Amino acid sequence: MRDSHRTSRIKRTRRAFVAALCAALSLAACSKAEPGGGQGKGDRAAGDPEVLELRYQGFSGAVSVPELAEDLGYLAPIKLSYVGNTISGPQDIQTVVTGDTDFGQAFNGAVIKLIAAGAPLRAVVGGYGVDAKRWSGFYVLEDSPIKAPRDLLGKKVAMNTLGAHHEFMLKEYLSRQGLTNAEIEQVTLVVLPPVSAEQALRQKQVEVAVLGDILRDKALERGGIRPLFSDHELFGEFTAGSYVLTKRFIQENPNSARKFVEAAARAIEWARSAPRDEVIARLQSIIERRMRNEDASVVKYWTSMGIAGKGGLLASKEYQVWIDWLVRDGELKEGQIKAEDLYTNQLNPFAATPVQ
Repeated sequence: MRDSHRTSRIKRTRRAFVAALCAALSLAACSKAEPGGGQGKGDRAAGDPEVLELRYQGFSGAVSVPELAEDLGYLAPIKLSYVGNTISGPQDIQTVVTGDTDFGQAFNGAVIKLIAAGAPLRAVVGGYGVDAKRWSGFYVLEDSPIKAPRDLLGKKVAMNTLGAHHEFMLKEYLSRQGLTNAEIEQVTLVVLPPVSAEQALRQKQVEVAVLGDILRDKALERGGIRPLFSDHELFGEFTAGSYVLTKRFIQENPNSARKFVEAAARAIEWARSAPRDEVIARLQSIIERRMRNEDASVVKYWTSMGIAGKGGLLASKEYQVWIDWLVRDGELKEGQIKAEDLYTNQLNPFAATPVQ
């Protein structure tokens, strides 16, 4: 009965997620007619940005690529307008569809699902990724009886949101070990803010917690936990998430869209090439100056953005792997969507570099 109850609860959660996608799409028709803050056509020289303000959601205790780009001066004369925080990539890009924000970032699998549901979005530049320095692990307490994939059946796993990066990684790990979809559904997914996952694990409110780069290293420093697996072990280095704009925004504001992508691309390369201490100092300064009552201390563990493509260039393979996964999982039909229809590199100044 307990397994049946858990399965029903997961199915209800999935239905809620699908309902959220549908709600986002239905609200798109009511989205704000003028994204951000604009200027009259008569006041704008050729090539100038059409809008000078871009609304966005932030992530507590973290600095996003556009925030870094703005601080470096790459985004000027465009300014960012912060509207609040989120812990969910799918929610972040849903607000782009509804017109409540002008750009958002999510795991590529979530981007695929929303576009497949009819959202008029395009991924335009990489947002985060996985490499040998930046990765997320699934952790248990050191004395936990969980040793193998089947030990997870009936257990609770804490992650930041459903339908995104960490859920895909967990399911991939379990499916590679031969577990069926019915068995995988017996694992209970618990949504918690990333900063709360370690505490929930140590207090035994959950049996497994996903801990990413900075939070992971801070938790490992305290000891008492051990890893089961990581996303880097599963897939190696790859760009995992993208920033999206609506197709309407790109069409109506080509200069602003290009400036946004160019600034993000330059910021990615600055972080890749600058000394680590310099990057950390700037990230800490950004968090402290924006006055959002955040803890900037975790930034000292920063190592990498993990973005694979130069300047955040996107590649078909970074989407195809999740298209194939969604087809196998029955969430997409074969041929329903093509990788090349999900993203564009045309706005990126590094696009002269071939990417496969």
